[in-house]
Amino acid sequence: MPVDGTCSLGKTVCVTGAGGFIASWIVKLLLEKGYNVKGTVRNPDDPKNSHLKELEGAKERLMLCKSDLLDYESLREAMMGCDGVFHTASPVTDDPKQMVEPAVVGTKNVIHAAAETGVRRVVFTSSIGAVYMDPHRGPDVVVDEKCWSDLEFCKDTKNWYCYGKAVAEQAAWDVSKELGVDLVVVNPVLVLGPLLQPTVNASIVHILKYLTGSTKTYANSVQAYVHVRDVAVAHILVYETPSASGRYLCAESVLHRGDVVDILAKFFPEYPIPKKCSDEVKLRVKPYKFSNQKLKDLGFEFTPVKQALYDTVRNLQEKGHLPIPQQSEKPLIIKS
Repeated sequence: MPVDGTCSLGKTVCVTGAGGFIASWIVKLLLEKGYNVKGTVRNPDDPKNSHLKELEGAKERLMLCKSDLLDYESLREAMMGCDGVFHTASPVTDDPKQMVEPAVVGTKNVIHAAAETGVRRVVFTSSIGAVYMDPHRGPDVVVDEKCWSDLEFCKDTKNWYCYGKAVAEQAAWDVSKELGVDLVVVNPVLVLGPLLQPTVNASIVHILKYLTGSTKTYANSVQAYVHVRDVAVAHILVYETPSASGRYLCAESVLHRGDVVDILAKFFPEYPIPKKCSDEVKLRVKPYKFSNQKLKDLGFEFTPVKQALYDTVRNLQEKGHLPIPQQSEKPLIIKS
């Protein structure tokens, strides 16, 4: 989906956790649109943030600010003079101590700092994990922005990532209402696509393992997917659209793991992609129904998941995370 670059010159925005997978793309697209960007990172001199300094427009309009989600003053300082904030920073772990408190306290700090510094709008990166974890949802129920994960179910199943994302998002809504902060939330599903940062993040490992031979089977389960560029575009779209409000589910397709490996095998047959399901006794799990209509109503167009998978693998090859076969395919653009 194209991002046109108008009406942003002179505007300054803050992106928390700027070196992350989604955040790096948000920074990239904001710079391309002419924004001045203040990105919070724990250490601006850390080599893992060097890719941000190489983005087009970074020398002129990107400032990396040393900040921590649990250090309120550092957040407030980073947001001074900002028109908007994109709060993407969050732990990604199933360790409850490392996930829940930092996510919730950090989010509250961000909203309080935004209120104190006069920020116009905060766009918060939540997750499908805050939406769909509900054992009582029937197979015909459409997952959309009205759905919330069942916190007791998350705790019982020790899914602390989903629990943390859900309670952090709820905290964001509560505090923003209390302080009068204009909050909009994007709930992405599992994010694929090209890495800008040097390291491989958890969602890309999910695909990489099928290409390296480290796993011999695929699970009898389903997953929703979306292209990372789409997620970044969605954040900027809801920030720039005055009428945008509430939550926005950012998902392109729900696929069975078997469909994923079939697509990968079609594009990249040279790799040892598993052909066998780890559970051939139970019936094949069916994809759940979802609606991304709310984003589409803003004129949003999603990149096909096949393209996202192809872009992911090609990027892993280019960055040296995956050996390149001798007979490598030419770049592919999938139109439907």
